[in-house]
Amino acid sequence: MAKLTQSFLRAIENPGSYHDERGLMLRVRANGTKSWILRYQLNNRRHDLGLGSFPMVSLKAARLAVDTLRLELSQGIDPLSKRASLIQNEQASKAHAIVTFRLEAERYIATHRQSWKNVRHVQQWSNSLRDHVYPLLGEMPVSHITTERVLDVLVPIWSTIPETAFRLRNRIELVLDAAKARMLREGENPARWRGHLDKLLPRQKRVKVPFEAMPTDRLGPFVRRLDSMDSTAARACELLIYTACRSNEVCNALWTEFDLAAGIWTIDAARMKAAKVHRVPLSMGAISTLEQQQGKHPVYVFPNARRSGSLPGNAIRRVMEDLVVGDYVPHGFRSTFRTWAAEYTNYPKEICEMALAHALENKVEAAYNRGDLLDKRRQLMNDWATFISVGAMINLDLETTD
Repeated sequence: MAKLTQSFLRAIENPGSYHDERGLMLRVRANGTKSWILRYQLNNRRHDLGLGSFPMVSLKAARLAVDTLRLELSQGIDPLSKRASLIQNEQASKAHAIVTFRLEAERYIATHRQSWKNVRHVQQWSNSLRDHVYPLLGEMPVSHITTERVLDVLVPIWSTIPETAFRLRNRIELVLDAAKARMLREGENPARWRGHLDKLLPRQKRVKVPFEAMPTDRLGPFVRRLDSMDSTAARACELLIYTACRSNEVCNALWTEFDLAAGIWTIDAARMKAAKVHRVPLSMGAISTLEQQQGKHPVYVFPNARRSGSLPGNAIRRVMEDLVVGDYVPHGFRSTFRTWAAEYTNYPKEICEMALAHALENKVEAAYNRGDLLDKRRQLMNDWATFISVGAMINLDLETTD
């Protein structure tokens, strides 16, 4: 039989606990508030579960709630544990709702940037997302991103800038995979290509366009003009040509890497594309270029204008643009070197490829040939420097590229 009545509930003011039936009771506090409690035992332990305040929860509603909870108890369900789980899921849902694609992408970049060898790779990630993805998806919760939203990003650029579009698709997929791993979204990845977007977007014909390389007969006159420029970027361009190294390897060069007396430049594996230490034999032309940089900075061979770090990655290209040499790019000098080695010398292919820090194509040969052929490569680089200096005596109009 019920012990509590509506009139009693409205009238009672003395603090205490007033029992009804089946573990239901009303708790009256000193400040006058009244709240419903279900007291039950589970696994020989007593538990009190709040059911709301009176009169917002009526006596009838409280009794109906007790009936439901007692039924769950008979099925082995702990109401307190169930409530805690519901609260946790609700909090997780709210947290997921406020983690936007921009936040998750920035987290992904920050997490993986140390494993990316090239600083340009970090910039490419950030810039491409900023220009093409963030305007549409940046403020959208990662849990809400669907196939339609991904297509909104990709369709407008899929045919006009296909290489960028394909890389963006992969980057979106990686960010959303990371979000799923962090329990921020569920289901299939809407940016997945195979078996998903490949059915919704036309297959691209991705043609690799080689870097514009300066012809060998134009190199000497270009170096002569370069030598007349009094700038750090011009000296960096000279060293890049003499050593056939990559722009980032040259621009970020440190004095601690050089042994000018021995004529060796040792580039740490962390700065190399192949993640292997690369020893570069220095010709007299390369050493002369380095000597011109001595005393300009204690750490960086080619410091930036503010002397706060190394030369920017695009500085060498700007020098080439200032000299108006057409569409040739810094990386193209590596192709120029390789063309010269093939057409003007008899050096074996493996020596030429090792000078470019390329891995040997034959894996068996690479496994057994663990030397770096430094002495033979030194002869090659000395011949290359001689070719450049002889060519520098030729008067050729570099502004004519036809």
